Amino acid sequence: MKRQSSIIIAILFAAALPLPAQLVASHASTTATPQPLTANVTLPQPAGKPVVRVNGAVLTDRDLLREMYAIFPYARQHNGGVPKAMEEDIRRGAMKMMEFEELVYQEAVRRQLTVSPARMQKAESDFRKQFRSPDQYQALLNDEFHGSRTLLRAKIRRSLLIEDVLKSDVENKATVSLAETKAYYDKNPEQFRIAESYALQTISVMPPANASPAQLKEARKRADDALHQATSTKTYEDFGVLAEKISDDDWRVMMGDHKAVTVDQLPPAVLKALQALQPGQISGLIQVDQSYTIVRLNQHIPAGEQPFVTVKDALRQRLQRTKTDQLRATLDQKLRKDARIEEL
Repeated sequence: MKRQSSIIIAILFAAALPLPAQLVASHASTTATPQPLTANVTLPQPAGKPVVRVNGAVLTDRDLLREMYAIFPYARQHNGGVPKAMEEDIRRGAMKMMEFEELVYQEAVRRQLTVSPARMQKAESDFRKQFRSPDQYQALLNDEFHGSRTLLRAKIRRSLLIEDVLKSDVENKATVSLAETKAYYDKNPEQFRIAESYALQTISVMPPANASPAQLKEARKRADDALHQATSTKTYEDFGVLAEKISDDDWRVMMGDHKAVTVDQLPPAVLKALQALQPGQISGLIQVDQSYTIVRLNQHIPAGEQPFVTVKDALRQRLQRTKTDQLRATLDQKLRKDARIEEL
């Protein structure tokens, strides 16, 4: 999924207490989907330790941590925690993205690309506007750039140069016309037949494995309390915030939102409950094995064929993302071919 290469508001996990803004890496981020896991782990705070050398340029654990939060942004909502089962994949992906970004920057330097003074001035001004006060801006400047505005400007210039290379080599070449989109739709009709599905959110109470009778009793008590709170919610956001606070399942980091789930993927008890609901309604307690689940129905999607007028915008975006990914991969391979990359 594409993330614009620009300076935007984000959270800087450079110290125990996050600052409100950062220079954003110039690459596509991948929004992680919750996976089965047993626990979350908190990522270590960076100390400026070198982690990789790319053609002699050293990148540190600060750069790596930013990339990891770009890949898994939900960690920002959970005190820096990421699913333990996903930690290594997130780290590996962040390392590759960080290396790619540095290679793109070096390619921009090789091409002798420049940034005009006016563009630099605007970019720096836009960056400063992200902060609520001069003190917050100064705190970032001190922490990340040793108080040096020159170092900050170099980071901004680097980001803009990366943006220029990606725009010329990827973005400008990834455009998909409406005619191309229609041709793909006509050629692949099976992709636009949809199975019956339900868009839903969940709140789950899950006792530990091999739970004792006392633990099962406590789980039921928690489930009853969760149901009482859930039935008091009125909106998608209300239910989602509650899911983040009290749910035991991994979808809590997505506000409990499973998006659309086809009927063949739903447990029979959950499907039966959903079939009795109208959009916006909340089920009672649903017991699956020893766990309890509460579902909120957001939408029932009947089986059928999607007309072109309905899917054309999303399909065009998907085709452009695919083309973008292919072009990025080609650029990555080209830049890595003769590069010297040493993970430290």
